[in-house]
Amino acid sequence: MNLLKRLPHSLGLLLMVCALTYLMILLVPGDPAVTAAGENATAEQIAATRERLGLNDHIVVQFGRWLGDALTGDLGNSLQGGASVSGLIVDRFPVTLGLALVSIVLSLLIAVPMAVIAATRQGSVMDRLITLVASVGIAVPTFWLGLMLVIAFALYLRVLPSSGYVPFTESPTDWLKHMVMPAFTLAAAPAAEIARQLRASMIDTLEQDYVRTATAKGLTWRTVVLKHALKNAGVPAMTMVGLQLTFLLGGSVIVEQIFGIPGLGALSITAVLQRDIPVIQGAVLVAAVAVLVVNLLVDSSYRIFNPRVR
Repeated sequence: MNLLKRLPHSLGLLLMVCALTYLMILLVPGDPAVTAAGENATAEQIAATRERLGLNDHIVVQFGRWLGDALTGDLGNSLQGGASVSGLIVDRFPVTLGLALVSIVLSLLIAVPMAVIAATRQGSVMDRLITLVASVGIAVPTFWLGLMLVIAFALYLRVLPSSGYVPFTESPTDWLKHMVMPAFTLAAAPAAEIARQLRASMIDTLEQDYVRTATAKGLTWRTVVLKHALKNAGVPAMTMVGLQLTFLLGGSVIVEQIFGIPGLGALSITAVLQRDIPVIQGAVLVAAVAVLVVNLLVDSSYRIFNPRVR
């Protein structure tokens, strides 16, 4: 029911994002008709291209036409080569989504044990060490970490490929080899953020009366921490997970450039450099939809971690 109430708000926000993106791109200096017609096009050819693309219409009419086509899955054609924007995104988005999902899973595998150890040993040397590692993980730039991993594991040790991508359907082993460094590069900062948030939430939860009661009843410390405290502490941490997942979708732009991964981020960078407006608009639309879906999933997860929300 909560999701149904939030759906109109999410759709309104998506419409606002689409409108602002459309307006901002059209305000950028340059003429899309010149890009579509080619560098050596004559004035007549440019005028014909402008008419064909509907650029002579009012901007509201252009946006309405684009939005109507987008609702049917038609995002137009690329100005560079004429390929379908929807087809380009369908080919590229699964790569970026797979990278983001692997990264968030890896970040959770790193963050949850760190947070539990730090929270249950508050003030100890281990707690301070984990806090220091988390602070370093937040401070280290993503591009620097990626380059250092390439130098260490690809150039010196030569155990992982420096760049490229292999689809999972072709070879799961090669896919994993190509995903290790990009996924760890993306997962470092989110893991640090989630670990800090979950540690603080765990410390607060461990001080609650029901934890003391569960301990007094004779439950093992592992059961109290992992089954009761961790589940309740996961509510605020899930908000951070949602924020970090949206960050991963955007942060993949840099990582895909470093490791030569043909995802949505690399497509967006190429489109910006070539002023390929339909591709830029399509990429922003897909990214906005992905962020809204993640937020809705995070909201629904609260019902799992906290029964009082149901």
